[in-house]
Amino acid sequence: MTTPHAAERATLRERLYLVWDIAMMVLISANLLLLLIDSLFLLPPINAGLSAVAPTLHQAYDQTIHQRFLTIDLVFVAIFITDVLAGWILAVVERRYARWFYYPFVHWYDVLGCIPVGGFRLLRVLRVISLLLRLQRLGVIDIRRWRVYAFFEHYYRIVMEELSDRVATRLLSSLQDEVRRSEDFTKRLSEEVIQPRKAALVDEIARRLEATVDKSYAENHQEVHRYVAALVDRTLEENAELTRLRRLPLGDNVARAMQRSLSDVASRVVHEAIDGLRSPQFRSLIGDLAESGIDAWLYVDQRTDRVTEQVLIETLEMLKDEIAVKRWKDELR
Repeated sequence: MTTPHAAERATLRERLYLVWDIAMMVLISANLLLLLIDSLFLLPPINAGLSAVAPTLHQAYDQTIHQRFLTIDLVFVAIFITDVLAGWILAVVERRYARWFYYPFVHWYDVLGCIPVGGFRLLRVLRVISLLLRLQRLGVIDIRRWRVYAFFEHYYRIVMEELSDRVATRLLSSLQDEVRRSEDFTKRLSEEVIQPRKAALVDEIARRLEATVDKSYAENHQEVHRYVAALVDRTLEENAELTRLRRLPLGDNVARAMQRSLSDVASRVVHEAIDGLRSPQFRSLIGDLAESGIDAWLYVDQRTDRVTEQVLIETLEMLKDEIAVKRWKDELR
């Protein structure tokens, strides 16, 4: 059980970590801004333009910062190295990782960003991104509401959709070529995929058919009985012998009694037949029919092979057409 004192210590530690992260983000942002400004200062057109427009500012920046840029950057590097070492020590103390030497591999962008050479400095941008994500998880900020985030997220989705569509289309085209080149695709599909699962397929078909009939009868049994009664009535009315019987004394009563009896018998026959669908004999019959159907389906000849191949190729082509739709264009509209 966590004591109030321990909870206060944990809260204080989280606040210190938060202050540390914010301070590092400010320092890294300042360092990146300095790198950008000094890189622009090295461009001859910008250098000459600044010298012509603001010679005093140009001279001050050149003497104060540009000529001492390496020293200033090394000061930032020293702070970043201290940050990496402190984070490593804390990770070891708090046992964040399974091994003590995992930290520099997990935070590789921090380690490489400490190298004061060209492209390695740009890895410090990743540290800013990781800090922003950490602040997002802590609820300090919500970058999803930033316009910059919405801008990059929109174009990131466009790029990813275009790349994934191209990869998927290329993959489906390769599958179509493989199907065309294969001489025994349908046979292998039958023998290696369907045949080993034949018993399970037969059992599933029989089970589903039995369940469907049983459910349909349970939901519509009154309509079934009314239909059977109407069918019996119509049949008896069209019967010439029964018509002559109605003409006899008391014949009409006898005819109505026969009609009720036959309707009841027919309804009972239907009910017993539906109940018989739950019997093992019916399950066996359905299983035999399903097995015969699957055997006929599994029969492969040259014509069957061509039909199956064409169906699969056209299915893949339909998927390619579906993938080719630019969803991001619909969003823009």
